[in-house]
Amino acid sequence: MRLGRRIGIAIAGGLVVAAGVVLAMPLIPGPGVLVIALGLGILSLEFERPRVWLAALKSRFRDVADRIRRKPPGGGS
Repeated sequence: MRLGRRIGIAIAGGLVVAAGVVLAMPLIPGPGVLVIALGLGILSLEFERPRVWLAALKSRFRDVADRIRRKPPGGGS
């Protein structure tokens, strides 16, 4: 039962990450990074490495959000 769950999560998460990669391509518009994060979230239910990647992705999102918040009004230099 445990092995079946791991295989199912691996397949589902892998397909979602693959869809995110396709959506992240410049020729195809879509929320690629968000779909990749969703796929990593699915994979992190069973595997440690995606947890690490997801934590790094969250950290980068926080850094970008902080930079956007600190940007002065009017976009001056």
